[in-house]
Amino acid sequence: MFRRMSPNPESIDWQAAPAHILDRLAGLASPHPVLGITGPAGAGKSTLASIIAESTHGLVLSTDDYLPDYEGLPVRERDLPEHADLPLLNRHLQQLRKGRPADIPTWSFHEHRRTGTRPIGPATGPIVLEGLFALHTLVRESLNLAVYVDAPPATRWQRWEAIEQRGERGMGVEAARAFFHDVADPTFARFAADYRASADLIVTNEE
Repeated sequence: MFRRMSPNPESIDWQAAPAHILDRLAGLASPHPVLGITGPAGAGKSTLASIIAESTHGLVLSTDDYLPDYEGLPVRERDLPEHADLPLLNRHLQQLRKGRPADIPTWSFHEHRRTGTRPIGPATGPIVLEGLFALHTLVRESLNLAVYVDAPPATRWQRWEAIEQRGERGMGVEAARAFFHDVADPTFARFAADYRASADLIVTNEE
C-alpha cells in the first residue's frame, strides 16, 4: 500500500507546480513512481501530465481510455467511475510499475467507444496517470504522489470550447456545452471533496 490520506494537502500555483512536482518525484525511492493527476474538466490535467512526462522521460496513461462504450449508457451516467474499467487500469499500473509493458485500451472521443488496444512501456521513468478517475479509491493505492488541479468553471469551459472548435473531440460546441454543464461538472463534483482530501498537492490553474 502506497497512499495515505493527506490531512493537509499543500497548495501551489500553476507556474510553480511542475518544478515542485519534479522535486517531489526525485525524492521517491521507486524507479517507476506513479503520479496521479486529477481535476474537473478543463482544469489542465493533460497539460500538466505532458510537462512532467516530457521532463522525466515518463509515460502518460489517461483514465479516459478506460471509459465505457457510450452506446446504451444514459448520458448522465457516462462520467461515473463505476462504469469505467478501473480494475483493469489498476492492473496496468502494477505492470508498468514493475517495469513490464502493458496493452492498454484505446478509447475514441469521435466514436465514443473503445476501438482497440495499444502497447505502452516498459517504463523508463515515472508513470503519470491523468484523468477524472486518477485519484479514485480503486487506483489510489497504486499512487506514490497525488495531485489535484483546479480552475474556475468559466476558465475551464473556455478551454473545452477551444478544444471543440478545433474539432479534437468531435462533439461540437453546443453539445459539449450541454455535456460540460449538465453532466461532466455535476458528476465530478460528487467526488471532488474525496479526491481533494487524498491529494498531496492542490494546484490552482487560472492561466
